[in-house]
Amino acid sequence: MSDGRLRVLMDGTPLLGQRTGIGRYTAALAEELASMSDVDIRAVAFTLRGWRALRFVLPHGVWARGLPCSARVLRKCWLRSSFPPVELIAGFADAVHGTNFVLPVPAHAGGVLTIHDLGFLDAPDELPPSDRELPELVRRSASRADVVCTPTQAVARAVVARLDVPEDRIAVTPLGVDPAWFAALPPADELRKRLGLPSEYLLFLGADGPRKGLRYLRKAHESVPSLPPLVLAGPGRPGSSERVLRTGYLPDRDLRSVVAGASAVVLPSRDEGFGLPVLEALACNVPVVCSDVPALREVAGDQATLVPYGDVPALAAVAIGPMVERAADVVVDDLAAHAKVGAHMLAIGRHRPDHGERGGAAGDRGLRRRRGGEAHQGVLAADRRQDAASCDGLRELRRPRAVACRCPIPDRRSGRRCRPGRSSLTHFGVHVSCRFAIVLRGS
Repeated sequence: MSDGRLRVLMDGTPLLGQRTGIGRYTAALAEELASMSDVDIRAVAFTLRGWRALRFVLPHGVWARGLPCSARVLRKCWLRSSFPPVELIAGFADAVHGTNFVLPVPAHAGGVLTIHDLGFLDAPDELPPSDRELPELVRRSASRADVVCTPTQAVARAVVARLDVPEDRIAVTPLGVDPAWFAALPPADELRKRLGLPSEYLLFLGADGPRKGLRYLRKAHESVPSLPPLVLAGPGRPGSSERVLRTGYLPDRDLRSVVAGASAVVLPSRDEGFGLPVLEALACNVPVVCSDVPALREVAGDQATLVPYGDVPALAAVAIGPMVERAADVVVDDLAAHAKVGAHMLAIGRHRPDHGERGGAAGDRGLRRRRGGEAHQGVLAADRRQDAASCDGLRELRRPRAVACRCPIPDRRSGRRCRPGRSSLTHFGVHVSCRFAIVLRGS
């Protein structure tokens, strides 16, 4: 850290192509880190041919790096040894962040790994041939990492139990939604016509993978002819069949409108790491029906209707509920609904009481909507901080603070633990300062 800034190297591969939830997580992380004067961030794409596109999707001022060899070769090398270190490819760093399950092997830098879920351990046969070695790669990455980030406590418990990662090396960093979701409006006539959207529809968000439970949703939908059409929004080719419409991949602006106009959002997943569509739908004041699995139960709390995974009759029965409410014009006051959802998001993120006030005063970058007083302002301020790097309190990294250091990672050269005062950072109210590691700890 010759110039006093923390040099962070992150895996930017999820930013390429059509973005999934992991891509949006990585984009928010890159954007927030790039805005910090204390941090020098670079991104590397683990693809031989398409890495140059990374230059056009990164925030201004973030350097992009590519590879002199294919990602498949690198993965095979990292399965068998610690060579080549990622610094050899992308330059020296104080910390390396693997944003998508696999930690690029560092030489001296501290390793931070995000594990979004462990569903692939239960169904390895569902992995594409190119990812057959992913379970072993994730195990090795978790053992190498100084800190493992998970989006929920449910995933954290699974990582401890199944990957033998000590609890003190795990940080739960909940995801969040952009403030634009709170102001989303149903589709305008032009968008509705372009996509072929009906006036009322049930909505499924995501890819059509085996663990998403889409086949059970379709069976439930077919069993109740009175239900409105089913809209499937996610990667894939657009098209329609009897009472089912596929929109294909949607840009964020269109996606927000499609969610805001839905009668209900349904997530019948077998397993989830977080379930970001739950929060996005709640931010739009749209009812949510989802599987009663640990992560969704943790994220949704009492704000969604939970059904057992694979229970088609139960899924069909609860899907009727939102239709009855809409037909009866049961309208919830917009501000009260947002305040309730915001309180739930605050509980998920474990914010301290003073965070909303401080973030609302200085950290919202003019994005706060003046739609209804202090409650809504607090929701937006808190939500913006969750969306920024998916860790509540990340903006505190900008403000050095001398606090008692609880960093468990020693300096790899001196063997001593880091001390407050030298490029001191704060995350979740905990001092983060170490020459060769970023330590993300929950309060």
